[in-house]
Amino acid sequence: MNISQSPITKTCPEYQIYEPLLSLDGKQILELGCGKAELTRQITDHGINRYITATEVDEIQHSKNLQIDDLPNVNFVLAGSQAIPFPDNSFDVVMMFKSFHHVPIELMGQALAETRRVLKPGGLAYISEPLFSGDFNDVLKLFHDEKTVRDAAFAAIKESVDKGELLLKEELFFNTPIVFEDFAQFEANVINVTHSDHKPSMDIHQQVERLFMNNEGPDGFKFHIPIRVDLLQKPD
Repeated sequence: MNISQSPITKTCPEYQIYEPLLSLDGKQILELGCGKAELTRQITDHGINRYITATEVDEIQHSKNLQIDDLPNVNFVLAGSQAIPFPDNSFDVVMMFKSFHHVPIELMGQALAETRRVLKPGGLAYISEPLFSGDFNDVLKLFHDEKTVRDAAFAAIKESVDKGELLLKEELFFNTPIVFEDFAQFEANVINVTHSDHKPSMDIHQQVERLFMNNEGPDGFKFHIPIRVDLLQKPD
């Protein structure tokens, strides 16, 4: 397994990665750490009869998700990945989109054990994690350096694979684009997210804004986030 890759030649929205890898139609899907349910919605939009349980540990965001009324196949649940409130062998697929490194380091192994537990035999876990590189990371790390937790996340996944608890089916890398209309949107969606308590000093805030503004293009402020995907399988 490799924590990163260079160069990364493929750039695309994430659904163009997971859709060819996974047969999701008619499946019971567990999404851990769904955030604002943006990818939850994409999963439902690109197939049929996809039954999704979407968990979120942030109570504020979970309350907002419960107000969503146009996703009838989605069940929103307040829960952390280290304690999944469902029986053994409940799901065909478990998905984590850039959320595993948010699990407390000391609970990462437990979260993977829980993932294995709730997967059906032969079921798949799709885990995408941002690499500690790229123009977006250069901005983010000024006020929120995630190198330690991202390294720990990779180490936990590798340990699970090395022990044979989960089998590595495929590992791949791609860039996913992200666009902001302006710095105010970046502040709202990244600096002021409810699941974290970012309080950059005035000096750091100004540094973040200056570096952010360097990425202005004709369609807004565009960044590329390099991503690693580990596709894991529960042994039969």
